[in-house]
Amino acid sequence: MTLTLNHNLEKEFPALSPRLKELLATDPLFQQTYQRYVALNQEITHFETEAACSDFHLEDLKKERLILKDKLYFALTHS
Repeated sequence: MTLTLNHNLEKEFPALSPRLKELLATDPLFQQTYQRYVALNQEITHFETEAACSDFHLEDLKKERLILKDKLYFALTHS
């Protein structure tokens, strides 16, 4: 099993940090999507480091996280 890096958006997109903070403070849909992204990231890290789950389940979680990351990035760069 390959461990993923922490997918913290502030670290991955440092230039977008001000916009991230702005959207988190003003956009409820962005906030909800971001919270789900953070929860998924924590769940994936938990399964990779502490608990067992099937590879299929872990891959599904990673796919969902990627979809959310794409949505968040789009919102950060196009709104």
